[in-house]
Amino acid sequence: MRKLLILVFCLPLMLQAQVNQDSINIKNMVNEIMTNGKAYDLLRELTKKIGGRLAGSPQQQNAAVWGKRNLEALHPDKVFLQACKTPSWQRGGKDFAEIVEIDGVAKNDKLDVLALGNSLGSKGLVEAELLAVANFDELEKRRDEVKGKIVYFNSEFNPTRIQTFAAYGESGVYRRTGPSRAAQYGAVGMMMHSLSTAPDNAPHTGAMEYDEAQPKIPAVALGPNDAKALYALAKKSKVRVQMQTYGYFLPDADENNVVAELKGTQFPEEIITIGGHLDSWDVNEGAHDDGAGIVQTMEVLRAMKALNYQPKRTIRFVLFANEENGDKGGLKYAELAKLNKEKHIFALESDAGGFTPRAIGITTSAAQFKKFQQWTALLKPYGTEIITGGGGSDIGPLTSYDKTIIMAGLIPDSQRYFDLHHARTDVFENVNKRELLLGAANIAAIIYLVDQYGVNP
Repeated sequence: MRKLLILVFCLPLMLQAQVNQDSINIKNMVNEIMTNGKAYDLLRELTKKIGGRLAGSPQQQNAAVWGKRNLEALHPDKVFLQACKTPSWQRGGKDFAEIVEIDGVAKNDKLDVLALGNSLGSKGLVEAELLAVANFDELEKRRDEVKGKIVYFNSEFNPTRIQTFAAYGESGVYRRTGPSRAAQYGAVGMMMHSLSTAPDNAPHTGAMEYDEAQPKIPAVALGPNDAKALYALAKKSKVRVQMQTYGYFLPDADENNVVAELKGTQFPEEIITIGGHLDSWDVNEGAHDDGAGIVQTMEVLRAMKALNYQPKRTIRFVLFANEENGDKGGLKYAELAKLNKEKHIFALESDAGGFTPRAIGITTSAAQFKKFQQWTALLKPYGTEIITGGGGSDIGPLTSYDKTIIMAGLIPDSQRYFDLHHARTDVFENVNKRELLLGAANIAAIIYLVDQYGVNP
């Protein structure tokens, strides 16, 4: 009885002592990253020496070699490659569009455009009257007017969506499916407002998917300023436009995920994965999307090695191939995990830019989420909270073979992300060093806690 009373009295003190030790350990990791972090230097190398990394390109393959070399230099327990086939879409030339006639009067007003990723070439100039619609509902109502025209979708973000990823999700459907939706009624081309919040005229590319049952028409995104002006003009005048694109596919390319691993000392069969994707679009340096996630992943490994951290569970640091137009790297990682009967318990992706971190998003059961919520106080000093809803395109396929794997994501401030996303403005100069490192510090903190305590309620 006396022993029981002592235990009841001492347990709160023991728990508080452990919390204090966790706070110290996390602080040590944060201090290491914020003082000696190399993520910004690595990002400079990736963006300035290699540049844009379109899937299937020599730059993307060079990035995998670069990633493997730099991970090996950190001396993890192992570094290995996972071979995968990826699409090899080529832009093929300088995309072009212009207004050639307004109410019967000839014009020569060029529009700043980029072909959407995976769209095919127009096989010469396509000229037609413009049919501008606000959304798919209006397209359906006016479907008898579509044949032989170039359809413009006014896919501008809803400005009342404070969470810009919600606005992106709503407008993104026009990029993904707009060309085929227009083609089914006889459109000969498709234009859209770039998926951007920027008050500039830099067009934003990004992946689209053809419906194989419909004609494969050329598709472009307009710079935001040109898009707004064109839509306003088309609502009051009869507008005729030209467009030309050059896209085509080469045979699938041989690429690789690059994986580093720290072996767990107590539960090596339980795997924690963190990562980002190496590929980007061809028109930029891919600094925020997703160079930031790549170098943050590498920075967490560097900090753990610098502090001689010995994880309880196996931690994987993954540089994924081909997120932008196929997710082939993430699919291969999940395929091999299933084939090898691996036990993945937690996966976190950083693919929302290198801006100031605001939260760690967690997708799990209500019971498990309560456990994560208990750690909020440990992360709060570094600017984040733990909220529901997290994951990523690269780690998502893991749940196809095990629904119990917990998905997570670093959630930075998103207000400026879509100013740069998939545009020529996504360059190294638009990344802030301190914000980038602070993101890595918060990833390190949550990975430490999952490693120490697992994920069970």
